Amino acid sequence: MAEHSNGGRTALVIGGGLAGMLAVTALIGQVDAITVVERDRYPEGHAFRKGVPQARHLHVLLSGGQRALEELLPGTLDALGDAGARSLDLPRDLLTRTPTGWQRRFDERRHRTLSVTRPVLDAVVRERVLRAAARSATRVEVLEATEAVGLTGDAHRVTGVRVRSRDGVPAGRAVRELAAGLVVDASGSGSRTPQWYGDLGRTAPHEETVDAGLAYATRMYRPKDPATAPEVAVNVPGWPECPRGGAYVPVEDGNWLLTLSGVRGHHPPTDATEFTAFSATIGDPYVHELLARAEPRSPVYGFRDTRNRRRRFERSGALPEGFLVLGDACCTFNPVYGQGMSVAALGALAVRGTLAGGGSTAEAQRAVARAVEPAWLAAVGADRPYASPEDATAGAGERLTTWYLDRLVARAAIDPVVGAAFRDVFCLTAPPTRLVAPRIVLRTVFLPRRPGLPSPPTAVEGVPAGPRKAAAAARRPTGG
Repeated sequence: MAEHSNGGRTALVIGGGLAGMLAVTALIGQVDAITVVERDRYPEGHAFRKGVPQARHLHVLLSGGQRALEELLPGTLDALGDAGARSLDLPRDLLTRTPTGWQRRFDERRHRTLSVTRPVLDAVVRERVLRAAARSATRVEVLEATEAVGLTGDAHRVTGVRVRSRDGVPAGRAVRELAAGLVVDASGSGSRTPQWYGDLGRTAPHEETVDAGLAYATRMYRPKDPATAPEVAVNVPGWPECPRGGAYVPVEDGNWLLTLSGVRGHHPPTDATEFTAFSATIGDPYVHELLARAEPRSPVYGFRDTRNRRRRFERSGALPEGFLVLGDACCTFNPVYGQGMSVAALGALAVRGTLAGGGSTAEAQRAVARAVEPAWLAAVGADRPYASPEDATAGAGERLTTWYLDRLVARAAIDPVVGAAFRDVFCLTAPPTRLVAPRIVLRTVFLPRRPGLPSPPTAVEGVPAGPRKAAAAARRPTGG
């Protein structure tokens, strides 16, 4: 990494959450010192933090994200398991109700999803990042209760960050400047970089949004009798004819999280009694029936900002030198698809690989964009039917893609070949082109559209040799 006359071989990361800690991991060994600016104070133990608005809701780490996290921080998956994270093999351990019926439980054994509460995930990752830093030649300092209020530099180069303390009396909260050779914005969906661009004399990057108008609410439960607890998780996503959905998934300490969702006019309530009643109105009564065997362990928490938003920092001229944007500050997804944390890990891994190979920050930002693309296409494709009129109108190509994906998802519920391809892409282990391989297209378009199973399946099915070979081929490294 090139030095800067003021910042030298130093980096500053705005945001000390998950994306910020992953950014630190990507930079360890490539700079002499890293300063993390975190507006909150970290809680003791595995406690919720005010600055993570989605912390009380369901979080999963897809297999693609797990691979990236393990490459960045070896041993982290075992540490998460030791902290209580639950492992779900897809689709065996997740009963999914599609618009055409229940998905068959194929025993593929290649896409393992981790389900864990956000405080546990953040604490485990942060502890391992700081431990890795302590063993390296890179000095890492975390400035807690410190707020970034602007960038320094000019339209061509960012040279540092203006910060102020959030502690003490106003007289002790004067703004000061911190110089750095590289500034990384990992401050999340509330990033103020577009506004800060104006102060630098730059135009804010092009922004795309697709908003399904979805809101969700979450409550923690514990089975009354552990012997009768569900063996697997349940997912009943909404669809146009039934725009309400829910997911009931195990987390650590024997608890389960129920997240209910709905689009405009169908938002789930946060009143406890009404929340339970709402669970009976989603696309299948199975989740509601499970609640009779569980007792609540928390209030109901709501969340409404679920739009997909992408800022095109990777486009030519959109990024000043000495600056990078990662995580939700770059691209946010509708959280119901569980992609955000995995994409953050994939983006950090892309940054590390690019910078370690001598690439520029602009090249690193383009690598982040490539890591984002599969998840963005999947989320936007699923949400487009519900999009608000203010969003960009879908073109002919996107309408065709939406039609094709609708058929593919229906086929994936019953077809192990198409299902394997769908999960490879959804779990971020294969590029979207996997879905348009000739064999997948033929089975999706020309085989008759048949319903899924009429009730939640109890039997686990073996996977024929053909899909196993196809899955193995999809996991092999490619040049793309």
